[in-house]
Amino acid sequence: MANGKIISIDGMGGDHAPRIVVEGLERFAQRRSDLQFLLHGDEAQLKALLASAPTAAPRTTIRHTDKMISMDAKPADAVRRGKGSSMWNAIEAVKNGEAIAAVSAGNTGALMGQSMLILKKAEGVERPALAASLPSRVGPVAMLDLGADIAATAEQLVEFAIMGQAFARVVNGVANPRVALLNIGSEELKGHESIREAARLIRASNLQMDFRGYVEADKIGFGDIDVVVTDGFTGNVALKTAEGIAKMMSDMLKEAFKSGPLSILGYLLAMSALKKFRAKLDPRKGNGAVFLGLNGVVVKSHGGTDALGFEQAISVAAGMGESHFRTEVEDNLKRLAASVAVAASVAAVKEETAK
Repeated sequence: MANGKIISIDGMGGDHAPRIVVEGLERFAQRRSDLQFLLHGDEAQLKALLASAPTAAPRTTIRHTDKMISMDAKPADAVRRGKGSSMWNAIEAVKNGEAIAAVSAGNTGALMGQSMLILKKAEGVERPALAASLPSRVGPVAMLDLGADIAATAEQLVEFAIMGQAFARVVNGVANPRVALLNIGSEELKGHESIREAARLIRASNLQMDFRGYVEADKIGFGDIDVVVTDGFTGNVALKTAEGIAKMMSDMLKEAFKSGPLSILGYLLAMSALKKFRAKLDPRKGNGAVFLGLNGVVVKSHGGTDALGFEQAISVAAGMGESHFRTEVEDNLKRLAASVAVAASVAAVKEETAK
C-alpha cells in the first residue's frame, strides 16, 4: 500500500453492508486503476465478498474489527463508544495520513460526530457543513448545509458559500460556480437578517466568487445557480421535499401507464424518453455528501444505496481527496476574516465616537 493514493472505506456501514460496499468498490476499481483501498470491518465477511471482486481485491487491504455502529445508534453514544469500530477506523486512517479520504454509508449522526472528534475543524471554519449534489435541468447543483447543524449565522453562511463553491468545482466540474443564498424572494430586502448580512459580507469581502444574490426554492431545478447556500434546517427540509416530490412523480407515472391497454401502449412508445427522464433524476448519480470544513475528507453515502450509488460516493471521495479544495477554501476564508475584522474595527470606532 506504500505506492499510490488510498481511499479508506467503512465496510460495515449501511443498510446492505457489506455486500453493496464491496460491489460498489469493485465497480469503482474497474474505472480507476491508480488507487488502492483500506477496507475496515469483519475480515471473514469482507474476504469472502472480495473473492468475487477480482479488480478491487489485489489493491485492497482489510483491517479487521468486529465492532460496528448500527444504523439506529444515537450519535452521542456512537461518538462516546465508537473507538475501534469500522467507521471510526476508516476516519482515523485519514487523520493518520494513510488515506486521502474516507467513505461510509453508516449512521449520519455518528459519522458526523466521529469525524468532528477525530479530524477537528479546519482553521478558520466556525461550523462544518454537509454538501451534496441535486439534479437540475442542465446539470448537478451543489447545496449546503443539508443538516450538519440547524441554524447558521451570517458569517457561517459565507463560510458555506466558500466551501460550496470549491465543492462544485471539484465534484461537479464547474469552472466558475454561480453562488446564491436560498431565500423567499430575489429582492434585496427579502429574508431574515442573517441572510441579508451574509449577502453584504460576500460582496464586501473581495472573495473570488461569482455571487448571484438570492435564489428561491422553486428556481433551484432550473440550473441557473451552481451552489445553493442555506442553514442546515432549511437545507434538510428542501432536500427531503425534493426527494419526496421526485418519488411521487415516479410513482404517479407508473400508475398512469398501468391504467389500461392504451396507457401501456403509450408507455412502450415513450419508453426511450422515459428512460432518459429517469436517468436525469436518478439519486444514485448524486450520491455522496461531503462533510466540509474538517481537516480531512469524509464522504457520507446514502445508507440504502446500491452498488452504483456506492461507487459514486467513492468517486466523490477520490475527487475531493486528490483536489486542492482546502487551499482554495483557506484563501477565501482569510479574505472573509480580514473583511470581518475591518467591519468590527469600524463599528468600534463609531461606538466610541458616539459616546
